[in-house]
Amino acid sequence: MSNSSLLEITKKGIYCQKAGIYIDPWVPVKKALITHGHADHARWGHQHYMSTFLTKAIMHHRLGESLDIQGAPYGEQILINGVKFSFHPAGHLPGSAQVRVEHKGEICVASGDYKLSKDPLAEPFEPIKCHTFISECTFGLPVFRWNSHEESARKINIWWRENQKKSLVSVIGGYALGKAQRILSSLDPSIGPIYTHGAVENINRVLRASGVKLPETIQVMPHENPDYSGSMVIATPSALSSPWMKRFKPYTTALASGWMTIRGTRRRRSVDKGFVMSDHADWEELNRAIAESGAENIICTHGYTQVFAQWLRSNGYNAVSEETEFKGELMEVTEDDSKENGT
Repeated sequence: MSNSSLLEITKKGIYCQKAGIYIDPWVPVKKALITHGHADHARWGHQHYMSTFLTKAIMHHRLGESLDIQGAPYGEQILINGVKFSFHPAGHLPGSAQVRVEHKGEICVASGDYKLSKDPLAEPFEPIKCHTFISECTFGLPVFRWNSHEESARKINIWWRENQKKSLVSVIGGYALGKAQRILSSLDPSIGPIYTHGAVENINRVLRASGVKLPETIQVMPHENPDYSGSMVIATPSALSSPWMKRFKPYTTALASGWMTIRGTRRRRSVDKGFVMSDHADWEELNRAIAESGAENIICTHGYTQVFAQWLRSNGYNAVSEETEFKGELMEVTEDDSKENGT
């Protein structure tokens, strides 16, 4: 196990022994700093949580109002046992953060999940100079390279218009937190009404209440049967293969994910169309984020860890891979969203 003197990867999570606090731990602990609200990073059971204000609102919704959560703005310094902590934008989804940790001149950054490309919702990624950078590498292969958000949006709207001409309902899948809102922000509302799965709409309400501006949506209700013809429906990936879909016939389906880069993924997911859209860094962004950090020590935590760490070593970095319980974008196409009360 390779660690800095300030942060170490333990069986419980990323740990700062000097402050007695974990970052995105995967088992219950006393004190936890949380980078964002996805289930593999924000888990139930910790005694005390700290996060950005928007992530605090998301965690209260997803994990319970009784949680003891301290919210903080980006950039505000939090001093714990002489160690300085602060949250900085990660660009992953609204409210997502990197955690900067400093003690006696040593600086480490735990990035959580991140991306450098801009979209209309997430606060732009902030490069942070450090000695050690703990990085995801979900898409740490050269094959993964994203188009701009604008280009992805253009393709989705063209698909919707073509389906509308055929009187088909367009149903597109994306994880309820982050990806669904990214899809929503891509749509041209002048084309037609936009409906949402209950899990998606629940998150929309939380974000809107926190000041995030989103296009108007209509929640799909179990006992209502409007004319969906020509409309757009944003659903969770798990809903695409469920009986919930029967009400939309005739329809066509799509999935938005970075994994749509790989040939055959769309067929395996049993959808008609795939759009390459990810809230994680692609190959070029991973390399740029690491270069801009100025870090010599890189710890790769989830994704193509060993391959990417080997690549970094060949380019002069002291890079290692570590086993964690973070899932990256794998969660977007496998996790059951029924707990969000939308099915």
